[in-house]
Amino acid sequence: MKFSVPSVLAMASCLTAIVNAQDEAAQLSSLMSDAANKILAQLAADEVASAKRGVKASCTVKNIAIRREFGSLAPLERKAYTNAVLCLQMKTNLTPLTLIPGARSRYDDFVATHQNQTGFIHFSGTFLGWHRYYVWSYEQALRNECGYTGYQPYWEWSKWADSPQTSPMFDGSEYSMGGNGEFINHTGIVIPPPVAGVNPTVYLEPGFGGGCVQSGPFANMTVNLGPIGPAGGLIINGTDTNAPTGPDGGFGYNPRCLKRDVGPFCLQKYNNYTRIYNLMTLRKTIKDFQDDLEGPVGTGDLGPHGGGHFTIGGDPGGDLFTSPGDPAFYLHHAQVDRVWTLWQAIDPETRQYSLSGTNTMLNDPPSANTTLTDYINLGYAAGLPLQMKDVMSSVAGPFCYIYI
Repeated sequence: MKFSVPSVLAMASCLTAIVNAQDEAAQLSSLMSDAANKILAQLAADEVASAKRGVKASCTVKNIAIRREFGSLAPLERKAYTNAVLCLQMKTNLTPLTLIPGARSRYDDFVATHQNQTGFIHFSGTFLGWHRYYVWSYEQALRNECGYTGYQPYWEWSKWADSPQTSPMFDGSEYSMGGNGEFINHTGIVIPPPVAGVNPTVYLEPGFGGGCVQSGPFANMTVNLGPIGPAGGLIINGTDTNAPTGPDGGFGYNPRCLKRDVGPFCLQKYNNYTRIYNLMTLRKTIKDFQDDLEGPVGTGDLGPHGGGHFTIGGDPGGDLFTSPGDPAFYLHHAQVDRVWTLWQAIDPETRQYSLSGTNTMLNDPPSANTTLTDYINLGYAAGLPLQMKDVMSSVAGPFCYIYI
């Protein structure tokens, strides 16, 4: 068989791309492992120092919780996690209906808290710390209220960037986080600028779903709250299918199916190995790190944070306010926390307690800079408020966990 020169060059280019991707994956894996080992080494040293003072360390190498990538869990471990989520969706809500009329479950307590505080916890100084406490509190609810014995798994974006819809998270098996939405022929999401004249409108390619999730553990799930922001953003036969704001401003009872539009476009563009490696190695300050993670304002770049959310898409995944209504949210934000945790570990002396930003989204309305003494309050979702200084380390304050 003979090949033309162009075809040979094309094959060579393809092979080079595969090798480069493998190299980037190996480099990022090594970087992450080294950072995790630094955390464990420091924890062991702190335990020795505490013992010399006659103090027993609360978080140690022996009792630290290990958070793992969802696909690396055994099938029955994945099933135990989704069973706990389903359990939480069956438990009675703590949030009063006078406050959130649409809350119908303990799971909704978490959704409502995120809805209520969205304007203060994105593009702000509280973004990373707030979500760290939020995901941990959700993990604690699964363990303490629903008998889950594992820990919060995370979604390794880059590993599955080329085909997230067939990954262990979204392949629709009983051991997944549920399948993609039913396929609907549609164009992609159109994201209006959060600040007119500052951010450009973003046009995304469509995923391979768009309709209701019909397979896996969440095939029959009911979403109760929202939408508040654009949910789905699909254009079908020229018709905008964004659901109107739900009753009571999105806080009312609005039962509907869980929709997803999973596809590779966003992960390939915003969450690939190169992007995450550069985030970890080139961003030296918390401001630069957070700007890159959330997407630099004014560029139309969604960043890895936005890339993950819009890979899930759908309703409520495409709604900034109500996105925790999709259980995949918590694996996405565990990965956000993982990246921050290990970035901090690379240079803990300057990064562990660094903050950047104010107490409102994009400083609108203008507000004070976030400080370590500011409080995080998760309302009815969790326990007592914590100060920012208490959520700056995954192995201090109430926390004792690490990512591998």
